[in-house]
Amino acid sequence: MNIAPEMQTRLANEVKDNAVVLYMKGTANFPMCGFSARAARVLQSTGVKFKDVNILEDDDLRVALKVFSDWPTFPQCYIKGEFIGGSDILLEMYETGELEKKLADVPKG
Repeated sequence: MNIAPEMQTRLANEVKDNAVVLYMKGTANFPMCGFSARAARVLQSTGVKFKDVNILEDDDLRVALKVFSDWPTFPQCYIKGEFIGGSDILLEMYETGELEKKLADVPKG
């Protein structure tokens, strides 16, 4: 499956222009699923500024993201343009200290 060029550009720019992006169900303040809530809480606990994008508001975005990341589920987290994974991976990285290292030069929010 291919992504429309304008959606490809949008996603590429969004992950490039924001140090941390969390594509999630709902928003960081009003998550709509437990996994999205956990991912947002992990990022919030680090104190970094991150962009949260509600994938439930845009079906085209939701479908395109699965192709863009080659990852079938949400949430999806990108740090400094790199796809990291979902809530389980974020939590594991947080617990091992790896997330703190990856976010060391990201501005606090």
